[in-house]
Amino acid sequence: MNGPDWSRMMAAYNTEMNRRLYAAADGLPDAVRRADGGAFWSSVHGTLSHILWGDTTWMSRFDDWPKPPVPQKDSPRMIEDWGALRSARAAADARIEDWAGRLTAERLAAPLTWFSGASGKEMSLPLWEAVTHFFNHQTHHRGQAHALITRAGASTGDTDLPWVVDLAALGIAP
Repeated sequence: MNGPDWSRMMAAYNTEMNRRLYAAADGLPDAVRRADGGAFWSSVHGTLSHILWGDTTWMSRFDDWPKPPVPQKDSPRMIEDWGALRSARAAADARIEDWAGRLTAERLAAPLTWFSGASGKEMSLPLWEAVTHFFNHQTHHRGQAHALITRAGASTGDTDLPWVVDLAALGIAP
């Protein structure tokens, strides 16, 4: 089972990688950020918007956030303005880190039950398994955004977790 320290580490990684992706994408013209690059959610903007949509959906289950204002199919257009998307991402990352800092082993072992609109039925998993999916979803789609950004000529710098997250700063012994 993934525990509280793992969740805190992944939340910190999420925050830093989002900071790096958005900084790199900031240097691209808006038309390039919105160009269909063949990724699942089409463009850099669409992919980053979808990641925020997914995070908001899961955090509505994990920590009572409001659900996203649009269905999944509209997630690439959830926030059309680049500056507003960037600001919403930074705010969400701070809230995710706060939530991860409050997790306990007991809470992670407890079941999470929700109604899945995608599957049309009630679902139940141990929270640790849902949290693992949550962080994996971010990483998966950030990889797609990273490919689009680097293809456009921008650089995010290193993306490897051991060199991105300072475990000592998190109070986690390596």
